[in-house]
Amino acid sequence: MPAAEPSPPAAEVLRQRYVRRLPDALGELAGPAYGSVQLPLHVAWSGLTRFDLDRPRSRMSMYRTVLAEGQHDDLITLLNRDLLVAQWPVLRTLISRAIRDVWEAAFPELAAARPAAAA
Repeated sequence: MPAAEPSPPAAEVLRQRYVRRLPDALGELAGPAYGSVQLPLHVAWSGLTRFDLDRPRSRMSMYRTVLAEGQHDDLITLLNRDLLVAQWPVLRTLISRAIRDVWEAAFPELAAARPAAAA
């Protein structure tokens, strides 16, 4: 009986899951820039499901949820390119390392938006 191949590390499985969801370009992110957004149940199945994009904390919370739980089409229809880039320096500190690494590797514009290191 041949030996089973070892399973990939859990972190790599998670990373690949996020890679498959990515848009091809940040410009595809065509979500709303203001107003109220109701997340679908498959993205936000508990807690808050409606977010006010005109309130920074609410917007940040929605983006965290969509980045973590949204599928490819959700990312495109719910996230706005300009809002994502503008809030990335803070948002990147609030999301998991796997999500942050995948998005910054795919989109150098986001990696460049990181806050400068303390001098």
